Amino acid sequence: MATTPNNNKHSYHSLWTITRGHRTLYALATLCSTLAIVGLMAVPVIAMFAIDVVENQDFGYSNKFLLQLANHFGAATPFTSYLLVSAIIGVIITIIASVLQFCRGRFSAVASEGFARKLREALYDHTNHAQAKFFDHEEVGDLVQRCTSDVETLRQFMHNDVDALARALLLVFVMVPILLWRHATLTLYSVMLLPIIVAGGIFFFRFVAKLFKDADEAEGTLTAVLQENLTGIRVVQAFAREDFEYQRFDRENKNFRDKYIRMTNYESWYWGISDFVCAVQIGIVTIGSGYLLSLGQLTTGELFVFITLSSIVVWRIRQLIDVVEHAGKTLVSLGRVKYLLNAEQEPVQQQPKEPRTQGQIVFANVSLAYNDTAEHLKSIDLTIEPGEKIGIVGPPGSGKSTLIRALLRFYPIKCGSISLDGKDIHAFDVDWLRQQIACVLQEPFLFSRTVRENLLLGKRDASDEELVDATRKALMHETIKGFPNGYHTRIGERGVNLSGGQRQRLALARALVSKAPALILDDVLSGVDTHTENQILANLATKEHQPTTIIVAHRLTTIRNVDRIVVMEHGQIVQVGTHNQLFSVPGPYRELCDIQGLLDETIQYETELAANG
Repeated sequence: MATTPNNNKHSYHSLWTITRGHRTLYALATLCSTLAIVGLMAVPVIAMFAIDVVENQDFGYSNKFLLQLANHFGAATPFTSYLLVSAIIGVIITIIASVLQFCRGRFSAVASEGFARKLREALYDHTNHAQAKFFDHEEVGDLVQRCTSDVETLRQFMHNDVDALARALLLVFVMVPILLWRHATLTLYSVMLLPIIVAGGIFFFRFVAKLFKDADEAEGTLTAVLQENLTGIRVVQAFAREDFEYQRFDRENKNFRDKYIRMTNYESWYWGISDFVCAVQIGIVTIGSGYLLSLGQLTTGELFVFITLSSIVVWRIRQLIDVVEHAGKTLVSLGRVKYLLNAEQEPVQQQPKEPRTQGQIVFANVSLAYNDTAEHLKSIDLTIEPGEKIGIVGPPGSGKSTLIRALLRFYPIKCGSISLDGKDIHAFDVDWLRQQIACVLQEPFLFSRTVRENLLLGKRDASDEELVDATRKALMHETIKGFPNGYHTRIGERGVNLSGGQRQRLALARALVSKAPALILDDVLSGVDTHTENQILANLATKEHQPTTIIVAHRLTTIRNVDRIVVMEHGQIVQVGTHNQLFSVPGPYRELCDIQGLLDETIQYETELAANG
């Protein structure tokens, strides 16, 4: 059955699609904010009626509802009653608005945090299922930046700015009609400079997006440098390169600082100018309303409400431009996040998983090229029978590890086929396929966890007896017993607390725990001595479990006693046979044996010479 790319598991094309599942909370937050704003807008209007009534000692300026309440209040004078009622209602409305604002903040916080968590989980899951070739040209630090800082930028926008946008638009579309109702001419004074603020905001939005993208990418590079340096800290110290690496970090740090300061400088100029324009706008309203008041065309209450509401409108529009600027940054972060979410995924096989394989592996005319470059595997034909031990040797770059990657479907083959028990591996579910092939890669990776947790990666439900059995086969059990906490000892970042040979043996034990039908060892015993190596190889097969074994090695003693040896050069198989068969005829294998034999003799001679003083 054909496979299909897993590209739609987390298909997020916009912020709107990412908020799926949290929209009800956002709607409740917007509703609370709307009701709070309506209440807060009512307070200046109530104050307007109260000011005019008290100033003119005339209930003709009053609101009928407020007047009816005042008549039942029973204060010393009707005007005092009216003023007290207005004040009490204003306080009550303000309290209710405050509660609504609290609810808004609560709903918005829960929604935005849920949104951010959902997005981080999607990014993590998507990255785990991305094709291996995606990571060939990506820096880990930059990927971390996309999953953390860029997600945080999106979270802040959804928490603060979406609601601010709704509030600003609501205020503009509600308050402007109220102002027009009270005084059309003065309303025009209130908004005459707003087009300048809006136009400036749109221009600045386009400009700041580019600046933020540069700063964000510089921060990603800085994070990558820091991550790489901390990962390789022992190498840095071993070569006394601390000063060099510091200068490298300092250079990227200054680059990020300069780009960030450049962005903030432009922001400071823009906000300073826009604040000045807003202040001028409020000044125009104040002067205009004062002039109309002197002509008797405006009451003191109307003066108060105009200055109050127009100030709110101006600053809300100013806040709207804030949202526009943040939107520019958010679009940059959204683009970086979508880049990761659009990374090509490993194919998903739709058919049910197969029963446990017998371990027959067949390569039929297989060719493979990385990124459309020269072929790294060329017309590979090889059949490996169940339970057979195969050794693969060849000079560096001959295609040994590439052959393993093709079998594990880390990279797609260009032509030909690879089958397992007579069935093309691309017909299997990729997770099931890799469960059938326990693999120890050329550079074994250990997690910063305990020994036991690392072993359980091979089989999550493995018993303690199974773990001990695997470590005994890898000659690691006695070593682990000597650790401070035994199997519960934490081994540090990438197993930094272990020696090279211990890391290799622990990684081998992790693979043996799974008891998979096929076992691949990609040059994993280079860190142990020959005697230990021979013991480990002898332990791999038992009467109960005899996996099909592929051993990739540079040291020929590792594969001397396998059933067959495959010799590779330039991505091709050039020889196949037993050690005796290949050594007995001139060819690449014999040349490798001669070279390693000469080196072994030289090392032995130098060792004896040093021992004799």
